[in-house]
Amino acid sequence: MIKFLTSILLILAVNVSASSIKWAKDYNNGLEDAKKVNKPVLFVSSRHTCRYCVQLEETTFKDKRVIEELNNDFVSIISYSDDNDYMPKEMWRPGTPAIWFLLPSGEPMYQPLMGAMDAQNFLKALSIVKEDFIKGQNK
Repeated sequence: MIKFLTSILLILAVNVSASSIKWAKDYNNGLEDAKKVNKPVLFVSSRHTCRYCVQLEETTFKDKRVIEELNNDFVSIISYSDDNDYMPKEMWRPGTPAIWFLLPSGEPMYQPLMGAMDAQNFLKALSIVKEDFIKGQNK
């Protein structure tokens, strides 16, 4: 009986951890992690009171495919301006959400994507970022 309960708890723990994006503690820790594992960075500038930020978090960032891609192939960081979370000045934009893809050094790969995006289009963007990141590593 104890083995059965232990197995159930282990399965639940694995499922819970895979059911949400693993966000880095903060911007600087996220970049440190990205350097260690050599992965691109998803950096999201957000606000709790922003309609499109909430939409992005409640739809796209809850999609199992998006969660799996981000947790496997990216280091993810989210910064809330209304919580005064740290964000480099050069990444500040007047609108939110601002979705940045960065190299592990913190250098932007592109200009930010602005606004909410559905899961299917976000997955396409992730695919392009991964491909460009790999190409850049092979130079």
